[in-house]
Amino acid sequence: MTDQTAIRVVLVDDQELVRTGLAMVVDSQADMRVVGQAGNGRAALELLAATGCDVVLMDVRMPLMDGVAATEELLTRRPNPPKVVVLTTFDLDQHAFAALRAGASGFLLKDAPAEDVLNAIRAVHSGDAVIAPSTTRRLLEHVVPDLSEPDEDDLGELTDREREVMLLIARGLSNAEIGAQLFLAEPTVKTHVGRLLAKLGLRDRVQVVIRAYETGLVRRGRG
Repeated sequence: MTDQTAIRVVLVDDQELVRTGLAMVVDSQADMRVVGQAGNGRAALELLAATGCDVVLMDVRMPLMDGVAATEELLTRRPNPPKVVVLTTFDLDQHAFAALRAGASGFLLKDAPAEDVLNAIRAVHSGDAVIAPSTTRRLLEHVVPDLSEPDEDDLGELTDREREVMLLIARGLSNAEIGAQLFLAEPTVKTHVGRLLAKLGLRDRVQVVIRAYETGLVRRGRG
């Protein structure tokens, strides 16, 4: 892959050693390159305003502006933003959840193997979520309050079938597994997923799981 078509990555972490290690991992690949680094969220936003980028690896805990605020600013107020993967020390972390809610495509633990980091960059660049819905569910069970009833204002536009698909996504099923359970062809499931994403204004399956919990469609310990 030529340099012009490589996945452009920006690294944001207040620890220079972490950034250096990530840069070595990323730049070792023929299909990606580091195009910038920043030590806090504010510096990252300034960098990204002037630098073309496809994927940001964003630490959640930094001085001046943390990764949650930077992710929200980047994804909600800027046109055609890059995909964001947040880096955290703990998988059951409210900061990680807040970043996912702000639109990040997933999170990685800072001690993740290099191969996981590379796979995550490729996954979000191709439009997939980084973390499995089952991992998202475990995080949400830990941080989202139990809501007794779905909010009809939030889910009212969905058809009954789309609600079924949303519930099964929240339970961690893949498109193939959803198709088998609902007796639907996988392309049909993909169509339903695309429609519910569009109707709810969501970016990916991770945000579908979050919305399912927040509205009460799925309840903690059940669903």
